[in-house]
Amino acid sequence: MTQTNAVIPALLTDKVVIVTGASRGLGAQIAQKMAAAGASVCVNYLNSKEAAETVVADIIAVGGQAFSYQADVTELEQMQDMAKEVVARYGRIDILVNNALPSYQFNPNADYTSIETVKWAHFSQQIDGIVKGAVNTVQAVLPQMKAQKMGKIINISTNLVYNPVVTYYDYTTAKSALIGLTRNLAAELGQYGIRVNLLAGGLLKTTDASRLTTEEVFDYIATTTPLRQATSVADFANSVLLMASDLSTAITGQSIAVDGGLTMP
Repeated sequence: MTQTNAVIPALLTDKVVIVTGASRGLGAQIAQKMAAAGASVCVNYLNSKEAAETVVADIIAVGGQAFSYQADVTELEQMQDMAKEVVARYGRIDILVNNALPSYQFNPNADYTSIETVKWAHFSQQIDGIVKGAVNTVQAVLPQMKAQKMGKIINISTNLVYNPVVTYYDYTTAKSALIGLTRNLAAELGQYGIRVNLLAGGLLKTTDASRLTTEEVFDYIATTTPLRQATSVADFANSVLLMASDLSTAITGQSIAVDGGLTMP
């Protein structure tokens, strides 16, 4: 865990968080930020057991609380079992961050960037991992959140849904569906004190998915962004922390770009 994570004010004291896809990259950073803010965190992962255990060890090393849990977000029963384990350990579920993402590379020359070559299998993989995954996790945590009469659900999307500078058909279509899901969930679940919002990131510097991105591309993004810088993983994770905290209790059903003003939906 970085030093900057260790000095975050205790915005989430006594809160319990599930972060899906939290073994690496953005998910790991979100889990660490949440723990540094006082939350107990379930670090969900699919395949990267060692990486997930490292995230947990880093959190515990600085006095935080966390445990790792292997489960596939596309399997409802596995998500329900995970939710039961979180409640058994910590007694509640306050925050769900839907961050899990099917394996993907932002390669502008790939066959899924043209309508002439993209296949429905590309769409299916992304829709299952992103949309079905989010539906499953929400259904799994909902009984506990309704019983508590409160909860925060944060869906992670991309600013490509507002400005498809590269036509990643499969990925962007699936991420766009999260906007509709977010708004419908917010409309239905507000009566139970459950807030649901979506944060849409730009090309983050740097994640597994953006590791092939050159410095020239990041520099170009910076020059076309009002803040004149590419958004870092830590910056995006801080925005998730804000939406998870009680500072955002009057916000629900929103789709917010976290990209330094590059897109203004």
